[in-house]
Amino acid sequence: MSSKYPPLLLKYLTQYQENPKSRIFAPLAEAYRKIGLVDEAIQICREGLDHHPTFIGGKVALARALFDKKRHRDVRELLKDAINEIPDNLLAQRLLADSNLVLGFLDEALNAYKMILYFNPSDEEVAGMVQELETQSYQGGGLLKDGPNPEKMRKLLRLQSLLSRVQAAQHSI
Repeated sequence: MSSKYPPLLLKYLTQYQENPKSRIFAPLAEAYRKIGLVDEAIQICREGLDHHPTFIGGKVALARALFDKKRHRDVRELLKDAINEIPDNLLAQRLLADSNLVLGFLDEALNAYKMILYFNPSDEEVAGMVQELETQSYQGGGLLKDGPNPEKMRKLLRLQSLLSRVQAAQHSI
């Protein structure tokens, strides 16, 4: 008898059913997310975090699922304090950075992207984003500070295009 679900998901689900208070909820949620059951992933993470509220792996799994649902404010709230405990967690930093970027918190996005570069200096995509955000920062402190400006609008569109590529790449992971 074959299942429509991957064997790894079934393994995690069995382990979770045997001990619903274990930390297996995080990889189970990730397996759900990867096959498109994002709401189930969120639910499993919330249940697991009730038992393990400080478990960073659970928070990151929840953040990935929330990011997939474009709930960027929730991702930001979930990770902005947790990131202090795990500054070297590149996935958490990336989710926080991308969510801050989408929400328009450019300084916070820049700080998170810089942290990613600190731990992974060979990340050319992040290096380009840092350069773009720093350029915007040095050119007057805001994309639309003084009203519509064709050059600033061009940069904003380029930044949005870059973010779209980042999101598409994350969905393919």
